[in-house]
Amino acid sequence: MATRRLLVLLKPFDAYPASQSEGLSRIASLQLQHLENRRNVHKDAVNFCQNILRHKPVEWKALLRKDLRQPIRDVDLVITVGGDGTLLHASHYIDDSVPVLGVNSDPTQPEEVEKHGNEYDASRSTGYLCAATVDNFEQILDNIIEDRISPSDLRRISIDVNSQVISTYALNDILIAHPCPATLSRFSFKVFVCRVKSDDQPCSPLVNSRSSGLRVSTAAGATAAMLSAGGFSMPILSQDLQYMVREPISSGAASSLMHGFIKPHQSMEATWFCREGVIYIDGSHVCCSVKNGDRVEISSKAPILKVFLPHRVQHVSNL
Repeated sequence: MATRRLLVLLKPFDAYPASQSEGLSRIASLQLQHLENRRNVHKDAVNFCQNILRHKPVEWKALLRKDLRQPIRDVDLVITVGGDGTLLHASHYIDDSVPVLGVNSDPTQPEEVEKHGNEYDASRSTGYLCAATVDNFEQILDNIIEDRISPSDLRRISIDVNSQVISTYALNDILIAHPCPATLSRFSFKVFVCRVKSDDQPCSPLVNSRSSGLRVSTAAGATAAMLSAGGFSMPILSQDLQYMVREPISSGAASSLMHGFIKPHQSMEATWFCREGVIYIDGSHVCCSVKNGDRVEISSKAPILKVFLPHRVQHVSNL
């Protein structure tokens, strides 16, 4: 049995007391009741997973994700119980030596969405990267403990600002933009062959952009904001990165360069030309400030992340 030391990372138990619905409209009350139900379903899932673990030949401890502040070491497996957001949070503290199993504690129920979707947002957790739910958690855990299944290697994004590496790697995507969404973002970028300073060979011409920012995604993140913005989904095991300039203004002849790919042997260099700017990493919780003249290098040189993927995602990656 290879796996013995486990860290269980939990989505917080956000409470939405039903008493808060007093005086609200019927729709608002239904939405609050839905959120309270989601909290209870998540809590039940956490208890279920912990009860399973108590009967397995493993050592484990549980930790709320908000209390995770140090790199994860000295464990054989990280189990996240929540959704993709909890798995993303864990990924920021994990190198390429510790695999991750995501448990979707509150999956979206299609029949619920069909019944109530016209009244309120009845969706729950997508769990795109989560291989387990309460229905199959024990089976998948046993397979991992007995070495019957292996994790997949997911590509992440490495970011350098003025040749200083940012310690957090992005599993989904990064967005470079002005902190005010209504303010224009000015920057230039170009794609290079592997970074050997004296031999840098541009793969694309320099592009000067006025837009609402620059997004770069991994294959794992290509079904999120990138796809919503008109990008392409990618096989999840692809080593390429996909980039897109958001809402470019008068791109003209450079329009074909506003969306493309960064190959594993390439990197992108962007120069920021606004007084303020922010690099958002996997959403808004992790960010880094940039200023006028800063040079940002983006590549897939980050350590991979080992993730046990759901079968539906593995199937798509093999098509």
